[in-house]
Amino acid sequence: MKVYHSKVLENRLISTNIYKMTIEIDNLNNDIKPGQFFMLKTLDNSFLLPRPISVNEVGVNTVTFVYRIQGTGTKSISYVKLKDYIQATGPLGNGFDINLINGRVAIIGGGIGIAPLLYLTKCLKTTSDVYLGYKDEVYLVDEFRRYANKTVVVTENGGIGFKGFVTDYVDYNNYDIVITCGPEIMMNKIASKCRDLNIKCLVSLERRMACGLGACLGCTVETIYGNKRACKDGPIFAGEEILVQWRK
Repeated sequence: MKVYHSKVLENRLISTNIYKMTIEIDNLNNDIKPGQFFMLKTLDNSFLLPRPISVNEVGVNTVTFVYRIQGTGTKSISYVKLKDYIQATGPLGNGFDINLINGRVAIIGGGIGIAPLLYLTKCLKTTSDVYLGYKDEVYLVDEFRRYANKTVVVTENGGIGFKGFVTDYVDYNNYDIVITCGPEIMMNKIASKCRDLNIKCLVSLERRMACGLGACLGCTVETIYGNKRACKDGPIFAGEEILVQWRK
């Protein structure tokens, strides 16, 4: 983990309130795992605490993030212009262990949780089927199609792709492992289904974080093994491990 002051190479709107930012990091080691994140902060101190943004893509000395404007911090980040600099601390968190993901893989993303799953899809050593759920507007679909065996697009209003919820279009019995990131109500449904069918499930949690280093305990996750930290112990967890927090 390092603190970088990185030049912004791209920061553009790709869907309503969703931006794509690419930053330059010299001498970037190729040790960023899918599912890891950086803490981003503008250099003008327009907000106090950095914001955790998952890695969307990694290039040659570049890291790309796709984020949604949700408050003061992300709104300030969206104002950063090309060739400006931004503070990036990372990579942080325990990402996916690619060597443990084998067999037939389903990747299910919903909302802004779709963004970190692109780098995972690219890095997998086995082919995967990708299921993407949106409210109405879509993004990153073409990028997923470059790496996935099959890409299924679902929108709630049916304007693009299938109509309804993405969880309705997954035939779980076709897969050895299911990986998901998105709204907790969606991940709860997926993890519960996988548990009932005895299918391995991995979830990537999204949490508000103050430090990203495990010191503040602001991103506590209740698990069957006790409380863990999303930033330090996660954000990747076994689905069955955290079902307890969704049973209240």
